[in-house]
Amino acid sequence: MGSQQQANQQFKDGNQTQFDAIIVGSGITGGWAAKELCEKGLKTLVLERGRNVEHVKDYPTAFMHPWQFAHRGRNTNKIIEENPNWGNFTNEANRHFFVSDTEQPYIQETPFKWIRGYQVGGRSLTWGRQCYRLSDLDFEANARDGHGVDWPIRYRDIAPWYEYVENFVGISGTAEGLPHLPDGQFLPPIEMNCIEDHFSKRIRSTFKDRIVTVGRVANLTKGWNGRGPCQLRNLCDRGCPFGGYFSSNAATLPVAAATGNLTLIPDVVVAEVIYDEEKNRAKGVRVIDANTKTTKEYFGKIIFLNASTVATAALLLNSTSRRFPNGFGNDSGQVGHNLMDHQIGAGGYAEFEGYQDEYYWGRKPNGIYIPRFRNLDQNSLRKDYVRGYGYQGSGSRLEWRDQYRVAPGFGKQYKNAITHPGPWVLWIGAWGETLPYYNNRVELDKEKKDHWGMPIIRINFEYHENEKAMREDVKNSAAEMLEKSGFKKIQTLDYKSPGGSAVHEMGTVRMGRDPKTSVLNGFNQVHAVRNVFVTDGSCMTSSACQNPSLTYMALTARACDFAVSELKKGNL
Repeated sequence: MGSQQQANQQFKDGNQTQFDAIIVGSGITGGWAAKELCEKGLKTLVLERGRNVEHVKDYPTAFMHPWQFAHRGRNTNKIIEENPNWGNFTNEANRHFFVSDTEQPYIQETPFKWIRGYQVGGRSLTWGRQCYRLSDLDFEANARDGHGVDWPIRYRDIAPWYEYVENFVGISGTAEGLPHLPDGQFLPPIEMNCIEDHFSKRIRSTFKDRIVTVGRVANLTKGWNGRGPCQLRNLCDRGCPFGGYFSSNAATLPVAAATGNLTLIPDVVVAEVIYDEEKNRAKGVRVIDANTKTTKEYFGKIIFLNASTVATAALLLNSTSRRFPNGFGNDSGQVGHNLMDHQIGAGGYAEFEGYQDEYYWGRKPNGIYIPRFRNLDQNSLRKDYVRGYGYQGSGSRLEWRDQYRVAPGFGKQYKNAITHPGPWVLWIGAWGETLPYYNNRVELDKEKKDHWGMPIIRINFEYHENEKAMREDVKNSAAEMLEKSGFKKIQTLDYKSPGGSAVHEMGTVRMGRDPKTSVLNGFNQVHAVRNVFVTDGSCMTSSACQNPSLTYMALTARACDFAVSELKKGNL
């Protein structure tokens, strides 16, 4: 990729301003767009608003021990007070990969955690790596129950692209043959520990409609495409020097750079997509140097917007012209609306009395997954809510850090108590589908500006009765499964986590069949402007309940293939 100094020098000198393709953002989808377009021969510019991060070199905490941190890995009270949205996402070892709420504020009309990673690689450096395909249960959901607009694609359209992406990313997992959770191309799975295996066997034998499988994750169980394998350190959010999990920095951007077609410029805030009224196309972007605040324009034949759901919507809303007074491509008035996130924070926790002679080796970067089992057919139909949820969870033995506050005794007795493993415990929590509500939205404040003179973003988001009813079922079902699997001291959990807590924000620039009710067509192409594509989470028409990043990647690869084909035909 070259050094940050070289990239910035190119920006300052203005050696080149004309490209075949411009990509805004270098996270999971921006990295994929760079790989695909560069490999197809396009001279491609990637613009990143944050600092440069070079693989391996810029993972400063990757090999640090707990005692090497001033606060033993914890955030100070001051940092927590200044960044209330960070919650459990950050710690002393990874917070350099997260955006400060104080330095780059946004307005929460209602509570919404917007977790951001402004650097080359974006949140691909800190994502949870869970990878699941959507099925036609998901792609047909809106048309079936009338919430939102119909997806312009079906599973058969994206299935080959799921396979294409999986074969490059490397996803460990186990095939289960479920039509509503299609199997993929899997590397050998990371094994369950004994309590997870026990839970899996009991659920399979007790419930005809439920299974517990190993979490499908982008962690490599063997060397793959020059990366990995995973070292089972579970320190992924510090950056992985081994390339043991998928990130833009370890995987897609190096491939793009190897073609000689990539130009990567960090530290530039993209302020506007420039519209050419005579040709009815986008001709480029206007950017602001993040450090000097000087402006510059870059021009390209095609433009991919991959800044992430909230930021992409804000960019389009800020890109106004006589043709698009309400935001670029916003003929439908849907840009910024239909914001979704998976609801999390509800589930169950319990202890198990057995397996006292068992322990585990290493630190697994994944746990277990219970695929959706509600509203699949007439037998699983619920009257109190539509759609469904899937559980994620993990089992472990309580350690000293879990027991030191409650262990009995004093002195030697206390030390013995906390230095011996406690009971096995297991938690499961649901990731539930959220419906696409028009009033869940992203807007620009008309008066308040940020450090670069850009309008401050306002977010309005709330869960409705459908999600609330689902949460009650989540808690009841969790308790039921734990009880029937022989667990004791069962607790149901509901942290009432606000929107954004899953870091799965999506919607705001949705795909659809009708330009009057959507922004993008079935190839992620802006209905009104053919040479602009949006393939990050903002393109989603519904949320399903599966982790969405795999779908983003597949849609990006598919859109790139279409865009280059159309470019060669002279249609763009």
